[in-house]
Amino acid sequence: MHLHTAGTDPSAAHAPRAGFVVSKAVGNAVVRHRVSRRLRHLVADRLGDLAPGTSLVVRALPPSADASSVELARDLDSALATARRPRTPR
Repeated sequence: MHLHTAGTDPSAAHAPRAGFVVSKAVGNAVVRHRVSRRLRHLVADRLGDLAPGTSLVVRALPPSADASSVELARDLDSALATARRPRTPR
């Protein structure tokens, strides 16, 4: 997951938005679309918690094909929490 906030730039103050990357490694087209739909549903419930101007990219890994909705939600929440943490310089 990647999270980008617009900061204080008023020209980038669009509503929070999300994109999904579901590669062929996840499964065939039917499986990929099912994973995309499930992720889209889960992320839609969480977009309201993000600041205006935020862009979110969610990359589905192969185990997401067999994960339950509860597991996907837990993993999504965990990844969001990690993405929101301030980064420390290396």
